[in-house]
Amino acid sequence: MMKKMIYCLALCACSHLVSAQQRPVYQDETQPMEVRVQDALRRMTTEEKVALCHAQSKFSSPGVPRLGIPELWMSDGPHGVRAEINWNDWGYANQTNDSITAFPALTCLAATWNPEISAIYGAAIGEEARYREKDVLLGPGVNIYRTPMNGRNFEYMGEDPYLASVMCVPYIQEVQKSGVAACVKHYALNNQELWRDHIDVYVSDRALYELYLPAFKAAVEQGGVWSIMGAYNKLRGQHACHNDLLLNKILKQDWKFDGCVITDWGGAHDTYEAAINGLDIEMGSYTNGLTSESAFTYHDYYLANPYLKMLKEGKVPMNTLDDKVARILRLIFRTGMNTRKPFGSVCTEEHYAVARTVGNEGIVLLKNSPVVKKGQPLLPLDASRYTKILVVGDNATRMLNQGGGSSELKVKDMVSPLAALQAIYGDKVMYAQGYAAGRPMYGREEKIAPEVTDRLRAEAVDKAKEADIVLLFGGLNKNHFQDCEGGDRLTYGLPFGQNELIEELQAVNPNLVLVLLSGNAVEMPWVEKVPAIVQGWYLGSMGGHSLADVLSGKVNPSGKLPFSFPRKLTDCGAHAFDALSYPGDSIKQEYKEDILVGYRWHDTKKVPALFSFGHGLSYTTYTYGKPVASAKQMTADGTLSISLKVKNTGSVAGKEIVQLYVGDDKCSVLRPVKELKHFTKVSLQPGEEKEITFEIKADDLKFFDETAHRWKAEAGKFKAYIGASSTDIRGVVPFELKD
Repeated sequence: MMKKMIYCLALCACSHLVSAQQRPVYQDETQPMEVRVQDALRRMTTEEKVALCHAQSKFSSPGVPRLGIPELWMSDGPHGVRAEINWNDWGYANQTNDSITAFPALTCLAATWNPEISAIYGAAIGEEARYREKDVLLGPGVNIYRTPMNGRNFEYMGEDPYLASVMCVPYIQEVQKSGVAACVKHYALNNQELWRDHIDVYVSDRALYELYLPAFKAAVEQGGVWSIMGAYNKLRGQHACHNDLLLNKILKQDWKFDGCVITDWGGAHDTYEAAINGLDIEMGSYTNGLTSESAFTYHDYYLANPYLKMLKEGKVPMNTLDDKVARILRLIFRTGMNTRKPFGSVCTEEHYAVARTVGNEGIVLLKNSPVVKKGQPLLPLDASRYTKILVVGDNATRMLNQGGGSSELKVKDMVSPLAALQAIYGDKVMYAQGYAAGRPMYGREEKIAPEVTDRLRAEAVDKAKEADIVLLFGGLNKNHFQDCEGGDRLTYGLPFGQNELIEELQAVNPNLVLVLLSGNAVEMPWVEKVPAIVQGWYLGSMGGHSLADVLSGKVNPSGKLPFSFPRKLTDCGAHAFDALSYPGDSIKQEYKEDILVGYRWHDTKKVPALFSFGHGLSYTTYTYGKPVASAKQMTADGTLSISLKVKNTGSVAGKEIVQLYVGDDKCSVLRPVKELKHFTKVSLQPGEEKEITFEIKADDLKFFDETAHRWKAEAGKFKAYIGASSTDIRGVVPFELKD
């Protein structure tokens, strides 16, 4: 902070001494960006240019001190700005002024299906990053949910490329209004953590272009993102952080990306490839193969002295360097040298309100069946019906901001579900831990003694016998081999003996509500016995309040799943083949399900999901009118409108997510039964009815033609499906695309 204050004061002082005409052009923000960039380039030595291309500490890269061009400061932070890390190792700096707001993880944001919520999320986290003097916020993550075993799915936005695209754009735009660059990650195909640093992914062009690239493309072309983070893995034999296809041909040539490509930390592996294949800034490399960096300096990075040597020897063109530096300068001018950026703020009541709102809209009510004795659903909790409420579960009190790898957050405030429920229901609430999950750990799993597990379960079951209702807060956590960077899950089932706990609790008290806190789907062998199930995600600082708001009925749940819940692991497309499909053979991997990911697989292969993509219940009911098309045919340059009315037929206000899918009845290539193309979230008072109109264009009908290497819509018959989920279809409209 002191360095930046000195820089700003010096710049201000110089402005009084040097007239506007004498000031260097690159410092003049009234000049066009490219004029400033070229002026700065002309003034820099080759050594100064190379210095910009690699780290100078764990989370910063150099500027040009001689020219007053500041360094870049980066931070992990897709759902909160990470605590300060030491200059030259991974230890925390233990500062006292780096606590922040933990916002809900991005799976929860995707589950809101609400771009307006994404915008306020981006604005709030951008303000926190700006206050913490960060230039680059390493997020959002938009990798596609291919398998529920991926330990990092909680950082991403689900299985559908259209949903991820729509949700990431406003996040990016609002973050960057604070003068902080979003850094969309991990580009591309980082769909598992096991062997992530070297697994070589082989995927068809169709799957690449139709599923795994659209959200990145939207981030660039619609969001105007200023930086992209390369992935650890390889694609077709070449590391993603210096991959000619991904970076040169697609990102920079086809999409006209003018920003900066930054490695994931340690993602660079070769100087020549890094020089010519589109990498701009190298971060986090280990050049001596050790975990300690005392034996070398940052000048030993691939894009440091080795790159300078190759440039001087003529082994790589000098224009590769100028292109990299031009991109880095744009990033610096947009962030560190942007004198118009706001000051930012952190841990404000407004930010806490945003976190709570995101959680309220993202929580998904999966199941809410009537209990025979009561004759009505368990949720929302009616305080007049219950005098003894038993809260069970490690996750009812656990700090779920801790662990998880780079997403670990140091919070100023954290409201637990237990505390939030006690604030509403007072001494009606009892607590039993029920199961033990061990400390938040990274790199290994803490083992819990069987006698401890048995004792905690027995205590919870005994208390459940006396309770009117049981609320079990279970799921996963941020320990290694669960929802955590650096390793995939070991099993699809719930850990820590939770299955046994659920069975025993239900046996003594049928009034059981299960609240799953996780970023992943889980196996549910007891699903028919548990009357109410809530998907609660990782909700951050105000997570307890959000859960209490929904459980109590203060907020009507309106979230819907951004990914499918397979009944068993082999029902997921990635796991329906041999091990080469997942997890690979440790060297190579083939995406054998191809374009059939998530609901596309369940629909096309007729393998029903346990809970479908787009599924989510409410405390009210909605009726859908018959959808009507503006015409029976459309042309390639035309538009087809589909309208319908949606009515709240219940007794409480709510928000419904109306989804439009399109299916191609007959095509020259395999296509899914249907694909999400539009959606809208509509607010309705009891008895209120609104008309919704969707517009279908030819782009909504296209697939990627691998032979012609272009997007193509074939003339013929299509269907528009209007649904409350991918399987809850309320109306179908046939239409035809003419030549």
